[in-house]
Amino acid sequence: MLLTVTTTHHPASDLGHLLHKHPDRAQRFELTAGAAHVVYPEVTEDRCTAALLLEVDPVQLVRSARGPSGEGFSLGQYVNDRPYAASSLLAVALGKVFGSAMRGRCAARPELAETAIPLELHVPVLPCRGGPKFAERLFGPLGWTVSARPIALDPTFPEWGESRYVELRLTGTLRLSDALTQLYVLLPVFDDAKHYWVAEDEVDKLIRAGGTWLAAHPERELITARYLAHQRRFTSDALARLSEVDDRVADADEPSRGPGAADERLPSLAEQRRTAILAELRAARAARVVDLGCGEGNLLRALLAEPEFTEIVGVDVAAGALRTAEARLRLEHLPERQRGRIKLMQGSVTYTDDRLTGYDAIVLSEVVEHLDPARLPALAATVFGAARPATVIVTTPNAEYNARWETLPAGAKRHPDHRFEWTRAEFAAWADEVGAGHGYPHRLLPVGPADPELGAPTQLAVFTRNEGRS
Repeated sequence: MLLTVTTTHHPASDLGHLLHKHPDRAQRFELTAGAAHVVYPEVTEDRCTAALLLEVDPVQLVRSARGPSGEGFSLGQYVNDRPYAASSLLAVALGKVFGSAMRGRCAARPELAETAIPLELHVPVLPCRGGPKFAERLFGPLGWTVSARPIALDPTFPEWGESRYVELRLTGTLRLSDALTQLYVLLPVFDDAKHYWVAEDEVDKLIRAGGTWLAAHPERELITARYLAHQRRFTSDALARLSEVDDRVADADEPSRGPGAADERLPSLAEQRRTAILAELRAARAARVVDLGCGEGNLLRALLAEPEFTEIVGVDVAAGALRTAEARLRLEHLPERQRGRIKLMQGSVTYTDDRLTGYDAIVLSEVVEHLDPARLPALAATVFGAARPATVIVTTPNAEYNARWETLPAGAKRHPDHRFEWTRAEFAAWADEVGAGHGYPHRLLPVGPADPELGAPTQLAVFTRNEGRS
């Protein structure tokens, strides 16, 4: 099986420094299942390509196997696609051969290791259970331009159709360490199989390699489940840990505070948002609270820590998110009295649900922007029309403030799954319309450090039911 890495960064020959492999030497590395070779088919100042060739010995692989035996037929251990189709075997070779590059270490060119450079990754044969569109789903959100060309079962007989393999070519401008770690994680995901048993240490490997890019990936549940061979307890643990990473990263890219600013750590925007929500719930004297669109349970954990919230309900449309929330909150280990205060339910923010009626408050924290605009009237009817709590709290990003994030490209949204992001005027107009239509006067509040021109990064609305209206 083969992987090539090409750059046109000038001088392109610096790729050898980044990979810690000299372009003038062919190198061989012994692995459990065979041997890996690194060669450079082309090296110029304008273009450089490194190739990782993995020779797999199927018999040795079977003799040393610690895990699944392969395909489901009698000779499946010996007759399979392992020698030529990229899989977890190639991922292991990546880790062994390019481990320093994956960690972003380069003593000779430390500044280059931290620089996004033009890259092209080519995998001639990749098992892709999900087809070419699946490759786009996984690599597209990471900033790659994806070409996944289906490979025919036999070019001589086109009527036989396409195989489950694709020729994958990725082009983009990324740090080399990010590119390699993404490939390391995603190769087993495409094959949806590993050549060894998945144990608890695989969770640590995933968190180390996935880091922040996986935490923010819209397909992180699918990626995590496949990477961990659908082992539920490992998957739940990994998603819980990724959720903590996502919570730190999503709001941690605060604009620079400038020279002379205090060095002490400021609360992240996520922490400030939760603090603001809790303050408004206390002010409303809410005891029975619904977190609608609770995700993996960040707000639920804060609510559970305060005894004045006597009944807490987390609702989310994604069963996987609820399982992660349950793991993060460690519900099975809570004392009986604490466990009785909280429950998790699967449900939608756009469908009337009798279970949501009768509560003091409903919180929609960073939820509305994940809906298609056409679904917003259904959300309003569900929350303000049917459930009708005394208080509704809504938070959403302020799109104007995005210009202050140095790491956010112009015009980009804060999260790949956001369908829209409102300006302050747009959010105020929506709140006016919803409040007037359902009898909920409201207040608008900023959350986070306010910019004199662009406002605060998060905007919060507190709706209070008009008691004179049924």
